Amino acid sequence: MKLSGLVIAISLTGMLVSTAAYSQGAPVVRASGQSGSETVQERLDRLERMLAGRTQGQAEMMEQLNRLQRELSDLRGTAEEHAHQLEQILQRQRDIYQELDRLAEQLRSGAGASATTAAPSLTTSSVSFSENRSENADYDRAVALVLQERNYDQAIPLFHSFLETYPGSSYTSNAHYWLGQLYYAQENYPDAITHFTTVVEQFPDSSKRADCILKLGLIAANQNNRDRARRFFNQVRSEYPNSTEAGMAARQLEGL
Repeated sequence: MKLSGLVIAISLTGMLVSTAAYSQGAPVVRASGQSGSETVQERLDRLERMLAGRTQGQAEMMEQLNRLQRELSDLRGTAEEHAHQLEQILQRQRDIYQELDRLAEQLRSGAGASATTAAPSLTTSSVSFSENRSENADYDRAVALVLQERNYDQAIPLFHSFLETYPGSSYTSNAHYWLGQLYYAQENYPDAITHFTTVVEQFPDSSKRADCILKLGLIAANQNNRDRARRFFNQVRSEYPNSTEAGMAARQLEGL
């Protein structure tokens, strides 16, 4: 009996110790709904401050992202503008070389005619020579306004006047080409298309036809007509595969 009583006493003692330890480790829940020393309202305030801080951080990150996107857009626009300016410079150099070749050929032809041709009729010869000089002088004057003086506004009516005065001139296709270039530089695309198309359709042997097709493609690309732009760029590559214009058309196709 003494042994049984001792066992019972030890068991009761262990239960009391476990109960006391559990009671000490459990959180104290107040009648007001508090956990520890922080009230529900305090916890809500703390969570609201955390949420407000996170929202502000997200807003700052979004503003930074928008600023970077704007800067990237500006850089892209600047790069496209520089590429366009470079293209215009290359085009102007190409035009100058073509005009120099034309003038050199004109001088060679004139020298050969003077050395080998007799003038059976001074009056007829003078009239013919005078008409040729006038035609050349008027055309050269219009081209000089573009290449040398860069007076584009005055060059446009001068080329129109040339076409009216010399409808059958050998420079007709060139005059249409220059008008297309001038209107293209002014972003007057309808008139530019008219003159470029005239060269493409009516002057298949023109040395400027490839560039006219290329320009029609560039205009279509600027107007977001990608299908039309591709047709013109592919036409340049197909009809003038080894030309500078074909290389430019290939680069344009990569960007579409």
